[in-house]
Amino acid sequence: MHNFTFYNPTKILFGNGQIAGIAQEIPLNQRVLITYGGGSIKQNGVYAEVMAALAGHSVFEFAGIEPNPTYETLMDAVQIVKDQHIDFLLAVGGGSVIDGTKFIAAAARFEGEPWDLLAKHAPIADALPFGTVLTLPATGSEMNSYAVVTRRASQDKLAFGHPLLYPRFSVLDPNKTMTLPPRQIGNGVVDAFTHIMEQYLTYPVNAPVQDRFAEGLLLTLIEEGPKALATPENYEVRANVMWCATLALNGLIGAGVPSDWATHMIGHEITAQYGLDHAQTLAIVLPNTLDVRRTEKRAKLLQYAKRVWGLSSGDEEQRIDAAIAKTSEFFEQMGVKTWLSSYGIGAEAVDNILQQLERHGLTALGEHQDVTLATSRKILEQCVAA
Repeated sequence: MHNFTFYNPTKILFGNGQIAGIAQEIPLNQRVLITYGGGSIKQNGVYAEVMAALAGHSVFEFAGIEPNPTYETLMDAVQIVKDQHIDFLLAVGGGSVIDGTKFIAAAARFEGEPWDLLAKHAPIADALPFGTVLTLPATGSEMNSYAVVTRRASQDKLAFGHPLLYPRFSVLDPNKTMTLPPRQIGNGVVDAFTHIMEQYLTYPVNAPVQDRFAEGLLLTLIEEGPKALATPENYEVRANVMWCATLALNGLIGAGVPSDWATHMIGHEITAQYGLDHAQTLAIVLPNTLDVRRTEKRAKLLQYAKRVWGLSSGDEEQRIDAAIAKTSEFFEQMGVKTWLSSYGIGAEAVDNILQQLERHGLTALGEHQDVTLATSRKILEQCVAA
């Protein structure tokens, strides 16, 4: 196991009725800006519960944060923070709303050009405190310090992070996920699954605690994900999926082990160029990344095949093939297609995406930093069609 430092200060309020607990988490004298997306929180009752919990506070609102939050939209919120002297942010929604709120928190206290936080990884010295009410389990943003933001004008989708961007608290009430459409349920499970794989399926470093923890999360998603589609009002299923998605990217299973993230970097460029959902890109790229990089990932692929999918017969190549196939089949079972062609994207996309990877300096990806543009080309070429 590698040396590591683990730090996660986010307080979790998990379960039915926990939105009311917000009242004890935000001082009464603080001016609060609620951030959210398209307004579904006003139809499903979440907004009313949040406002009831904030009774007595000075509350402002900012709506319209997109599924892939844009710099342009978020800068409007930054201006409100400054004009209204906001003290605390409360993100109510899924990972995109939370990611956008992290950018608002940092940009509102940043002295320079805010885009530099993403494009140049400018140092962060201060950030507004914020909390979250999670309505879509997927990204794990409710318990980590990272965010991804898109600049619409240049089609850049970039990530940044800082310890000051951990939420002070996050409310996870599984009941608030009951009204999600099947597409968002499937996307959430695929997103969480891939987060785990990026940290687990690299190479062995004698870290059985992290390995077994990761395998347990993967098995839980494989078991509970289809149930979430089949029985959308099952509280226990929703609770397990929600907690899995949070644990998938709160730093714990990645402590002391190598991580990959090539699938995410390639996927971000597909979203920026073609507008696919984040999880859709992951479902396309991950299986092909595993296939192209089977030599570098051989030991872990065999472990994954045996421990997660129960594959122990046949030679090693057959087991690896079967494990990758099972992964794709699971994504399809969750309603997420696994080929670019399924979304009307052809071979012409390969060069476009590679150009963006090169422009963003993403030319040495993966756990060994050996995923060159040539390797990314092989992966993308396999992604085009079955």
